[in-house]
Parts: sequence; structure tokens; C-alpha cells
Amino acid sequence: MPGTFEPLPGGGAAVALDDVEISIIRSLAVQLLELIGPGPASDAPDDPLAELFAEGPSEPPADPVLRRLFPDAYCDPEQVPGSTKEAEEQQAHSAEFRRYTENDLRAGKRENALAVIRTLDVLSPVGEEGAVLKLSTEESRQWLGALNDLRLAIGSRLDITDEDDTDLLYRLPDEDPRKPMVMAYLWLGGLQETLVTTLMP
Repeated sequence: MPGTFEPLPGGGAAVALDDVEISIIRSLAVQLLELIGPGPASDAPDDPLAELFAEGPSEPPADPVLRRLFPDAYCDPEQVPGSTKEAEEQQAHSAEFRRYTENDLRAGKRENALAVIRTLDVLSPVGEEGAVLKLSTEESRQWLGALNDLRLAIGSRLDITDEDDTDLLYRLPDEDPRKPMVMAYLWLGGLQETLVTTLMP
């Protein structure tokens, strides 16, 4: 089981993690939370209806990682912005879509990252053998979402856009400063792949 998720009887998944792995995943989840930003302010009106209809931003985020996590819904990424009437219409539709969906998307990604932190924080003390993390089916889905977001974030920092870029990462020399980030990206990919398998019917 080390390094790979396995299904639990009755649903959910389990994986053995050592203290270093726990520390890495927790640190990455905290960084993801900081990147996504805080939720509604504590002094916001306690009105669920108002929160439901609250508008989000209409412009894409400036940070390339956030643009990867919250891409435009209708725009062709290869198209020059505003180059044609069709492109302008796509931008307008994307802005409208973003205004009414990004807050919810951010909340979902925030909750997934928090679920990762919470489940790691309640693990039994780690010994030489490591600890076994056991997740319910719902926690497994939250972990899957968070692992995907972490890989998107790291992949964006590494300028990974397709499978060929991933193949090049395997051949990076050890002295390359990107190597630790690459190792985390590939390791998280393995965790994600085995977790997907556990959730398959």
C-alpha cells in the first residue's frame, strides 16, 4: 500500500504515508488555500439568499496558476483576445459565466483543500512504519479534487501544457532547480491515479 491508494471494504480508500509525505501534502494544501483566497468575510451579512446571488469577478485572474484553476468557459486559449467579433462575443459570455460561477468554484476548491488538511491532522502519531490514512467515499472525492488542483497548480508553474512536457520532466538532471517540484508533481499524479481507481465501480 505505500504510496498508492487502495479501496476500503464498503467504500472509501486508504494509503500509507510517512511523516515527510504528510508534511509535503499538508504544506501544498495550505499553499493552495492561500492561493485560492479566503471565503466570505466574517462580517458579511448572514443571508444565504444574498450569498447565493452574490456576484464574483468577471475578469480572469492575473496569476497564471489561478487562470489554470479557473479558466475561461467559452474562450479559445489559442485565440488572440478581441481579434474577431466572435472572440469578443466569447469573452463577453465568459465574463458573464465567470461572474456567476467563480465564487462557487473557489468555495468547492477551498473545501477540498481543507478536507485534505483536516484528514491529515487527525492521523495517529507517525512511527517508522508511517500512518495509514483512511478516507470515506466523500473524503476520497474531496482528496481527488484537491490532488487535481495541486497538480494543475504545479504543472502551471512548470509550464506543462501537454503529455510531451511531462515526458521531458522525467529526464531533468538532479541539479535542475525544478527537480523537487517535478518529483512532487509526478508523485501526486501517482496518488491521483490510484485514488481514481478506488472510486471506480
